[in-house]
Amino acid sequence: SAVPYIGQTLVEWAWGGFSVDNPTLTRFFALHFLLPFMIAGMTMIHLTFLHETGSNNPLGITSNCDKIPFHPYYSLKDTLGFAMMLIPLTTLALFSPNLLGDPENFTPANPLVTPPHIKPE
Repeated sequence: SAVPYIGQTLVEWAWGGFSVDNPTLTRFFALHFLLPFMIAGMTMIHLTFLHETGSNNPLGITSNCDKIPFHPYYSLKDTLGFAMMLIPLTTLALFSPNLLGDPENFTPANPLVTPPHIKPE
């Protein structure tokens, strides 16, 4: 809405109007659900092309002798590093999920009791 002349139209087109209604929430949740996948996809494309072609040195010399061959060694190293970080986190989350929470602030849910902060007076 801060863009002159077209800002208001852009906001109404992107979110489906002013009111927080079904189209607005649908677009909001769809965009926020897809954004991490788009970031991950762009990261994979970036790493794939970087690992295939190599990296030039910072001085900008374009000769092929200054290129670093990334693909075989660094792709395997990145994959193993990702697996070594993911396996302990997955193990922790699946076998001891309560270690990731705050035990002092945990109250088991009881659907038969109304919580005190929403009881009528």
